[in-house]
Amino acid sequence: MEVKFLDLQNQYYKIKDEIDGAIKNVIETSSFIGGEPVKLFEKKFADYNNVKYCVAVANGTDALEIAIEALNLEKNTEIIVPANSFIASSEAVTRSGYKVTFCKYNNETNTIDIGDLETRLSEKTSAIIAVHLYGHPCEMDAIMDLAKPRGIKVIEDCAQAHGALYRNKKVGSIGDIACFSFYPGKNLGAYGDAGCILTNSKDLERNSRLISNHGRIDKYDHIIEGRNSRMDGIQAAVLGVKLKYLDNWIERRREIAKKYDSYFTNSVDKIIHPLESEWAKHVYHLYVIKTDQRDSLKLHLESNNIQCGIHYPSSLPSLKAYKDHKQYKMMGINEEGGNLLSLPIGEHLSDEQIDHVTQALDSFTQAALN
Repeated sequence: MEVKFLDLQNQYYKIKDEIDGAIKNVIETSSFIGGEPVKLFEKKFADYNNVKYCVAVANGTDALEIAIEALNLEKNTEIIVPANSFIASSEAVTRSGYKVTFCKYNNETNTIDIGDLETRLSEKTSAIIAVHLYGHPCEMDAIMDLAKPRGIKVIEDCAQAHGALYRNKKVGSIGDIACFSFYPGKNLGAYGDAGCILTNSKDLERNSRLISNHGRIDKYDHIIEGRNSRMDGIQAAVLGVKLKYLDNWIERRREIAKKYDSYFTNSVDKIIHPLESEWAKHVYHLYVIKTDQRDSLKLHLESNNIQCGIHYPSSLPSLKAYKDHKQYKMMGINEEGGNLLSLPIGEHLSDEQIDHVTQALDSFTQAALN
């Protein structure tokens, strides 16, 4: 039995007629850049997340960079980023001309560690990027309580958390500004690169829209120098179709996560499985376990035709990209990349396939015990 880590072809075939119709409409109306498909998706996604404004952009990394620029932070200040994330969370900071400060992540939720965050705050801190990693929300109340009295801005990085809830609030609706990626493999993915910015601030919405479209609102009225980062019509149309199915896809991910949770709780004591906080709704973009035998377990699963992944093999301050950073390979910053393994999860998987995964896990752990 084959168990794919991701199966976008399977997803497409299930909604093929709607997807094909949406793409055909874009082509027939020549709505390739901007236009009604983009405006309609912006409205739908803002409503879905209970925020006032959505600005569609070309990708998730652009969303972060544009959000940072839109905030107009003081120059030569620092932005705090958790040590475990994709590099986009930190490179957006440095490429925007600011200094990145890394902090620990919580070993249970894999999101920003509040205690360590507080120790990293200084007079030079201008913003915090709260990464809702793997689909589990950050402790947003604690982050906002630290940030607001100090005048520090909070950017939510929701690239892996479409639809996740923090105390019954959608992630992306709590901080000053939020960024999403619609990379194809996300819970809500386009058929190419795409992203967006959410905010309840009219000023931040206007700034973001200006920056993303050559500094203009009207065609040749360039108010500032901006950049070219626009979502194309085909991606907006695809996302508009998929958004209708997102909640159902999330519930299937949560069902699979519960099956995994039950297996690990009852059968395994040497593998740490992800936890869901009582105040959170985890959307399980990834189901990440921790084990000292990661590499041998990965080989065992693959020998049983089960695809898995690693997210992420090194913490951000351990990457060569930060070899000149003061926190490069700094002791005290989480370095668990060698223990992390992502199991297959998604609406494309059947109960029988998940049983196959747990049976393979069981045969591995039994052999390890013997």
